[in-house]
Amino acid sequence: MSNDNKLIESTENVKNHFEHDQNMEKLRNEVLKKFENYKNILNLLAADAPIQTLCLPTAIENVLLAHGLLRIYDLFNCDFTKIKGLGSRRIGDLTARLDQFLSML
Repeated sequence: MSNDNKLIESTENVKNHFEHDQNMEKLRNEVLKKFENYKNILNLLAADAPIQTLCLPTAIENVLLAHGLLRIYDLFNCDFTKIKGLGSRRIGDLTARLDQFLSML
């Protein structure tokens, strides 16, 4: 009978550990999802900075401002090839600065 009790106790322990592991996995996934949401929010908040934050050459900055692009997030959905005054070299400079900025987030 003592062996049966040990087996039942052992089975209960395994069941408890399994349930604990399942609960921890659910919690872990919830926390990761929340952190991903926080990360996205922080990225958007950081992108709310003025384009002057990118320290662009004056010519590029003036072209962007004249086109109504005042904040960094304004640049995200913009087709730079359609902005008069931005050639391939200036677009390269602009995208390099955006890459630097985004890599810091």
